[in-house]
Amino acid sequence: MQEISVPPVVQIPETANCTDFVERRASDPVNRALFAVLDAQGQWQDIKATEFRADVVALAKGLIAAGIKPGDRVGIMSRTRYEWTLVDFAIWYAGGVSVPIYETSSPSQIAWNLADSGAIAAFGEAEQHLAGLRQAVASEGLDAVQHLWQLTDGGLDELRTGGAQISDDEVERRRSGMGLRDLATIIYTSGTTGRPKGVELTHGNFVELADNALGVLGDEVVTEGAQTIMFLPLAHVFGRYIAVMNIAGGARVAHTPDIKNLLADFQSFQPTYILAVPRVFEKVYNGAVLKAESEGKGKIFGKAVEVAIAYSRARQDGKVPFWLNLQHTVFDKLVYSKLRTAMGGQLQYAVSGGGPLGERLGHFFFGVGVMILEGYGLTETTAPVTVNRPDQFKIGSVGKPLPGNAVKIAADGEVLVKGVCVARGYYGRPDLTAETFEDGWLRTGDIGELDAEGYLRITGRKKEIIITAGGKNVAPAQLEDQIRANALISQCVVVGEGKPFIAALITLDEEALPQWAGQNGLAKDISSEQASTDPTVLAAVQKAVDRANESVSHAEAIKAFRIVPTDFSESSGHLTPSLKIKRAQVLKDFSAVVEDIYSAPKPA
Repeated sequence: MQEISVPPVVQIPETANCTDFVERRASDPVNRALFAVLDAQGQWQDIKATEFRADVVALAKGLIAAGIKPGDRVGIMSRTRYEWTLVDFAIWYAGGVSVPIYETSSPSQIAWNLADSGAIAAFGEAEQHLAGLRQAVASEGLDAVQHLWQLTDGGLDELRTGGAQISDDEVERRRSGMGLRDLATIIYTSGTTGRPKGVELTHGNFVELADNALGVLGDEVVTEGAQTIMFLPLAHVFGRYIAVMNIAGGARVAHTPDIKNLLADFQSFQPTYILAVPRVFEKVYNGAVLKAESEGKGKIFGKAVEVAIAYSRARQDGKVPFWLNLQHTVFDKLVYSKLRTAMGGQLQYAVSGGGPLGERLGHFFFGVGVMILEGYGLTETTAPVTVNRPDQFKIGSVGKPLPGNAVKIAADGEVLVKGVCVARGYYGRPDLTAETFEDGWLRTGDIGELDAEGYLRITGRKKEIIITAGGKNVAPAQLEDQIRANALISQCVVVGEGKPFIAALITLDEEALPQWAGQNGLAKDISSEQASTDPTVLAAVQKAVDRANESVSHAEAIKAFRIVPTDFSESSGHLTPSLKIKRAQVLKDFSAVVEDIYSAPKPA
């Protein structure tokens, strides 16, 4: 199959916009809790739909009083928290356009987002964010930015008070004056290369995609009675889209900005579904492996993993043998139930995006009792264009198109998409828009294939395909995903463009290293730099590389690797905020390490 198109299941009037979701919930007599926030005693306190709407309107009045006009751009720079979505909707109620800014952005990056979008105001979470905003405004002479407001420490009270004289009718006029084709937000791509591009997403992109997704997911996943914890950046399109869809579907939402507290928050809030990037699932799995080994139960856990994966594969094939089913029942009591309890005890579904999950992890979690609905999308597609769903589910794929969308595979294997999810273009870049969008189809830059049933598989990225000196084309993702599944390893970057063989740069998981070292006869306080040359560590990494090499041909296999003594991170400039590798930056910064690999004698 080379093309699949799925018709919409919901027809949306042209006059609709994102604020209608809040109106829908606030007018419902049930008046469900849309959010929950932690109080000073660490208890979750609900915020009802009517309470949320009332505060959104009060803040919108403040924005109007401050001079925000329909179409004006307003920045938001904050960690993931309730107030992010609160001011996002307030901006929309005032008729404005939101411009997300990653809270880790440098002053120059902040200045680029504000200047390129023409923003006239911005919100910052705390004083350090406001300091960054002020520095950006001053250093670049951004005279258009007239207001900076703080989200915390009573900073929003200024807006609430300032808008007291604005009428409800004026807010309603602004709110209802927008339609599907009006601009809702300009999201700047986190950028693995080059300057970020401002992707123009309309109210229609969010509304049509959300309501059509709920048409196939609303009965089971994002439904009334469902609850989730948001921990991914809301400045990223994935978290942002889900935040809107949660309101549309009536789910109860909590937020946590620090994933180090994630398991504790899971246990107190008990989400029924979560959204995450693959690295989060890798961390959960690797943490479970290390915990089992530290308790002397490594072999039992290893067997439980094998059974979970085999059980999942058998379920997908349609028949589970009696003996396998019996083993699964035993391990469910001994192992799987404890993992589910650690994740809150109520978790049924997880939506994964932002990169390939890998079949092994998908089968493991499904075997444990958590269905990971892997999807695929870009900033330019308002996040998901395809996604697995409970009734159409194939591990290893990223699912079929959501209703209202289509996927086509070009002659060179590139994935092309069109439909209600596709952005209208790049802000102020007609040249780039013309280059990327053709006859309604978006060129994604990803390589993939459609199977006979219409499930999409992503096999690589056009710009990341490595062509060796011998002319062999190698997609690095398949090897990298498998190597990262090892509990000791954090990141892996496969190299070899124009070189005689494939190699890899590998970093160690600094959180897992002390425990792993103690279990393997090394000092628990060993540093990453010391570990990078330690024979025991090198042997363990070699074993992970050998296992990954079993899945590819000899020409594609990793022949040599180096352990980089420091991990790749967002702060080091090697990961995007959504935890994607900035491959070009890694290759630039570690060019000497790569040269060392290829200056050594060629491995066998």
